[in-house]
Formats: sequence, C-alpha cells, structure tokens
Amino acid sequence: MDAPSRVAAAATELDAFLHAPRIAYFTMEIALRNDIPTYAGGLGVLAGDTIRTAADLELLMVAVTLASRAGYFRQRLDENGRQHEDPAPWDPAAHATPLAAKTSITFEGRRVWIGGWLHVVQGHMNGRQPVILLDTDLPENHPDDRLLTHYLYGRDETYRFKQECVLGIGGLRMLQALGFDASQYHMNEGHSALLALELLRRYAHPREFVRPGESPYDIPRVRELCNFTTHTPVEAGHDRFSYELVGRVLGDIVDPATLRLLAGEDSLNMTRLALNLSEYVNGVAKRHAEVSRTMFPGYRVRAVTNGVHPFMWTAPSFRKLYDRYVPSWCHEPELLVRADCCIPDAAVWEAHVEAKQALIERVQRATGVTLHPKVPILGLARRMTAYKRPDLLFADLERLKGIARNRSFQIVLAGKAHPRDEDGKRLIETLYGHMHALRDSIPIAYLPDYDMDTALAMVSGADVWLNTPLPPYEASGTSGMKAAFNGVPSLSVLDGWWVEGCIEGVTGWAIGDDGREHDAEALYQKLDQTVLPLYYGYSGDPGAWVRVMKGAISKNASYFNSHRMMRRYAAEAYIR
Repeated sequence: MDAPSRVAAAATELDAFLHAPRIAYFTMEIALRNDIPTYAGGLGVLAGDTIRTAADLELLMVAVTLASRAGYFRQRLDENGRQHEDPAPWDPAAHATPLAAKTSITFEGRRVWIGGWLHVVQGHMNGRQPVILLDTDLPENHPDDRLLTHYLYGRDETYRFKQECVLGIGGLRMLQALGFDASQYHMNEGHSALLALELLRRYAHPREFVRPGESPYDIPRVRELCNFTTHTPVEAGHDRFSYELVGRVLGDIVDPATLRLLAGEDSLNMTRLALNLSEYVNGVAKRHAEVSRTMFPGYRVRAVTNGVHPFMWTAPSFRKLYDRYVPSWCHEPELLVRADCCIPDAAVWEAHVEAKQALIERVQRATGVTLHPKVPILGLARRMTAYKRPDLLFADLERLKGIARNRSFQIVLAGKAHPRDEDGKRLIETLYGHMHALRDSIPIAYLPDYDMDTALAMVSGADVWLNTPLPPYEASGTSGMKAAFNGVPSLSVLDGWWVEGCIEGVTGWAIGDDGREHDAEALYQKLDQTVLPLYYGYSGDPGAWVRVMKGAISKNASYFNSHRMMRRYAAEAYIR
C-alpha cells in the first residue's frame, strides 16, 4: 500500500474512535508489543496493561505517547557482566498507520511540526483502543527537531524538556486536530503535566472580563478535567526544569507568576504542576499513597494499587488450565478466587512444570547454563539500580553456599541498567562476580536484554519470585503480581504492593519487618528454614507447596489485576 493509501486507511480506521468522548491517557512510554521498543520498564508495562485492559472492558480511551523511533536499547553483556547498549530502532510503519493531521509547537522561536501514527490495540475480548504515537521526524523540521521523538529518556535536560512539551502540549493539540473529544485527561506520571498548561491557555478568560488582581485562567475547570497518577516515592526522581530553560525554549505559555504558583517557586516541578492541576490524584499502592502524602503534605492522594493484565502475563499452560476450570477468568479475573478449591493440585503442578521447562530451555539457549527441572528456581528480574538491591541475596556468599549444601536451589537473574546509571551497571558486574564465585555450588544464569517475553518466561517458570527493594522506595512493583497469575509465590520485602499481597505462608513470605539492616539475615533464614523445606516436602505434607501456589492465584491474582484497577479508575476518577 502506498503512502496516500495508508493515510486514507488510517483516517477510515480513526473514524471508529471519534463517535463519543474518550479518556485521554498520556504516558511517556508504553509497552505495546515486545517488538515495539517504546518502553523502558515498569511504567511503560503498566501503561500497556492499562490500554489492553481498556480494550477488554471496552472503556472509551485513547493513549498518547511518543514514537521513540530509536527505542530504548538492546542490552549486550560481556563475559565480565559489563553492559553495552546497542541501538534498538523500529519502524512505526511496520505496526502503525500514518495520520494525516499535523500540529506544531514553537521552540526557541522555531516552529516544530508534529505528526503521528495510529496503532490499534486489539483486546483479548475483541475490544479495540487507539494509541497515538507522536513523531517529529518530518522533512519540514530542522534536523535537530526531527530527533526529538527518537530517544526514550535520552540526551540532555533541554532535549528531555522538549520531549515533555511534545508529549503534553503537542499531544493535546494533536488530539484536537484529529477530532477527539476528551472527557478526561489521565497523566501517567508527571512527564505529561504540561498538557495542563495547554488547558489553562485554552480555557483562559477573555482579558476584558478579568478584574484587576484576578487570574485569567479557569483553574477549577482544568482541575476537573485532569487526573494524575504518581509513581515515584523519591523526591529526586521527579522531573524539574529551570525557569531559564522553560522561558528560553517555550516562552510564556501562561503567565509566569501563575506558573511559579502552580509548579514551584525555584523551578518547574512537573509533579507539583500535576498535583495542583488535577482533581484526582493517586499513588499506585496503599503504602505508596501514604509516602506521597508525606512527601506532598496538603494534597489528597488516594490509592489505586496497580494490577497486571491477566491474559498478557499468564503462561500458555496456565491459560489452558484456567479456561478449563475457571471459565471467563480473562474478563472477570476475580473468579480466580475459586482456584484453591476448584482446580486439582495435580493440574496446577502440571501447568507449572510446563512453564518451568520453557524457562529452563530459554536459559540454556541464551546462556549455556543447564538448570535441573526438579530443583527450585529463584527468579529475580528488575531494573538494575541501587534501591532495588538485587545483590541482597549475595550479601554473604558462604552463608548462601551453606544453605545450598543442605537443600539445592538455582537462580535466574535479568535486568537492564539505565545507560547513564554507572552504579546500576556496576551492580550487574557485581552479580556476574558472584555468579563466578558460586558456580561450583549454585547454578546461576543472567538472561540478557530483559524484555516482555523474557519477563513472562521468568515469572511463570520460576518456583519463587524474589524482590528485595529498600523501603519505602518500591512504589508498587508488578512482577510479583505477574508471578501470582502463574502460581508462583513471592519472597519479598514488605514494601509496595506486597504490604497488601502478603499473607504469610499462604501467598508467599515476607522478608524481615523493618526493611533495613537485617534484611539479608531475614532472607537467609526464611529461605533456609521455611521456603526450601516446604518445597522439598520436609513438612510431611507433599501438598503444602501447591497450596501456597494456589493461594497466590486465589488471593493475589484474583485481586492484583488491571481489570480491578481500571474499574476503580472508571468509578472513582473518570466519572464525575
């Protein structure tokens, strides 16, 4: 199909989504497919699960993000565990259709044109949702401006600010140009908060009707339109831009005094801006909402604990199992509460053995490490950064060897470090060093280039899912939720979602109680004295392990899913 025909096809397809107002969901990254690298980690995976669930539930939404043509990066690890970043480009034309509409934004006095692509998410229940991928790689743009939507979280502060302008301001203008009627705007983290400034500009009162000393902006109207989900429990993790940069790049999109009032006196704090211009604000777990209220006193921060997409994060063997014993589980995952009584133990174990074998084969192909199917596998995969503490398990190598001598276990690791996070890169090298030191005692594999396919293989094929963040820095965490859909119990520090999900000995196990200095010792004790003995049946009850697997399914998968999450957003945030 030639270019004009593709544009015409996109216009026809787009018409199906313009008949009624939609919730506009803005996100810097989104995990649509494994071969569309427009995501870096958990934030993007959550966004992808959100739009997939909206399709399943037939909620009227439209997602807005960046094309990120250069992707994030492909991780290549050398023999010492040093991370090397290879390009991960993708062609939007392979998975999306070009849009005829264009809009523009002015940076430093130069007009930058913004085009777009339409990608349609097909839900498991046959619903469909549009995703608009914003793209500045247009021939009419300056060469520097053509690259603005290429690199996800790339380059310097000016580049990042322009990206966030394209997302928030450009995205809002693009929706208008395409004919979308947005009933609400949902900002997934603060990257898109500039859309609220564009709304202020759009709904400004005519100056002749503004009394001296009054604001010309209809702030209550903008607040009524906006919802904000914050994901970051670390003050330093919230985007800030100097007002010198803001003025130089963007000019005065709104009155400078108003901007300082809403976004902070010293710099433009994107989180503060979103907080001040959103009627509905939520954290992504009950504990995270508590932390956010402490960080930002005076704001009402509700809690909508994250969830994961049922079909996306359930291995084929468990999909077949649920289809047989819990019909309609995909649309009503709360029905999985019946799993502990209506699914035979043998059927659960058989589904797990199949998923575990798939992981073992993947590990063999990717790393050459041979794992034994009858020995328990501890799985640990996450962004490699200091607060995640991926090295906690290796705090005392001799103690770890001693535990393995009594009862064997294996470890599978994965995760990328941000290209500019040198400490994170050193963590991977440290883990490689531990792998070499333990190679005669404990089989350990590190799967390179962690992506969605690898994640599904790990959360379904491991026997125990390990998570060891430093509290209170785990906002939510969703990998353990994915594991629960596959009957894999968690062994985790009590932070993020696990504060709500842990029923000791029923859905998994907690590590420690204060999340601080004694966590390594608590981990070793729980692994040595509780988890491994239960797995090997030393409790005298061979069905005890499967009961914990079924507890993870019935108590956690039935609740910590994106269908429950989206129904709460619809009822509490979108309808007002």
